[in-house]
Amino acid sequence: MITLNETDALRAFCARAADYPYVTVDTEFLRERTYYAKLCLVQLAYPGDGEDDSVLIDPLADGLDLSPLYDLFRNQSVVKVFHAARQDLEIFWHEGNVIPAPLFDTQVAAMVCGFGEQVGYETLVRKIARAQVDKSSRFTDWSRRPLSDAQKRYALADVTHLRVVYENLSEQLRNSGRTPWVEEEMDVLRDPATYVTEPDEAWRRLKMRNPGPRFVAIAAELAAFRESHAQTADIPRNRVFKDDALLELASLKPSDPAELGKARLLLREARKGVIADGILSAVARGVAMAKEDLPNPPKPKARDQINGALADLLRVLLKAKAEGEGVASKLIATASDLDDIAAGERDGLWARGWRGEVFGKDALRLCEGTIALACEGSKVRIVPLD
Repeated sequence: MITLNETDALRAFCARAADYPYVTVDTEFLRERTYYAKLCLVQLAYPGDGEDDSVLIDPLADGLDLSPLYDLFRNQSVVKVFHAARQDLEIFWHEGNVIPAPLFDTQVAAMVCGFGEQVGYETLVRKIARAQVDKSSRFTDWSRRPLSDAQKRYALADVTHLRVVYENLSEQLRNSGRTPWVEEEMDVLRDPATYVTEPDEAWRRLKMRNPGPRFVAIAAELAAFRESHAQTADIPRNRVFKDDALLELASLKPSDPAELGKARLLLREARKGVIADGILSAVARGVAMAKEDLPNPPKPKARDQINGALADLLRVLLKAKAEGEGVASKLIATASDLDDIAAGERDGLWARGWRGEVFGKDALRLCEGTIALACEGSKVRIVPLD
């Protein structure tokens, strides 16, 4: 189990890896006490079965420069293979300003290949590589040194078995002609905006029930302050104050420390110092905002306009299409998507690209009354209507 903790050794391994068509990648990190994930370990492997074909890279080692790794990530001739890549990619974007490309996510590929909804790595290893993964080290503290042999074995297994999984899934995709489907799904993962939360947009994550414009304005200012402070201090946003406290503050509209002290849900640390000052300033900005500048409250979806019978038919259509294509139904459209369609929505991710071909076009035809659904034994078929 080779651990690289010197830049020259890392550069040599990445130079060898650059001669192969793909590398498998995984990370171990901590995030409980910080806003940004703390990278603790990188696992890397290229095709082969030798002892030096897979390594652990220790980013906590003194003097280690990860530039050779980031250069490999930019190498367009080498596919970078991950499983459930989103958090790993977020780390590399914030740590090295790089998003690995070309990119392949085996979790997405498995959904396209019919392995179900968000299938786990352990399941794929068992079904494809015919191996078992020891998960006993999964929740250990990866920032502590030295790493145990059990931790190292666990970490390496996340990239060594991934080679077999990738080769199997990529072959299935080539044989079915669905490689472009997975490529389409990678667009979101390749977009840097996926990994950036702008403070001014943070309020859109809040769940507010029938809020008025002024309430939204104050909540938006509070959310922007919280996000900015959390990013600057590198602490989880809930350590600043939680969503329920934010909504309470937007309702109370405290204008001084005494009124701030009446907030029941606010953490003790937030009642003084820079956080308290930030809260009061944010509330003041929201209260003083000109009427014409107030944000529009999020419009609740008109669930009372949902055609229940149509929604049920769409669910039958989706299930039939997903089973017929061997694709996880949730990857095509969500339950919320179906309700939106049944309420009159005629555009969405479900209507574009491969999803539109597999499901979207027929979903719209069903809504327009130009097709019907019929049962033949256990199968559902589409019947064109004149």
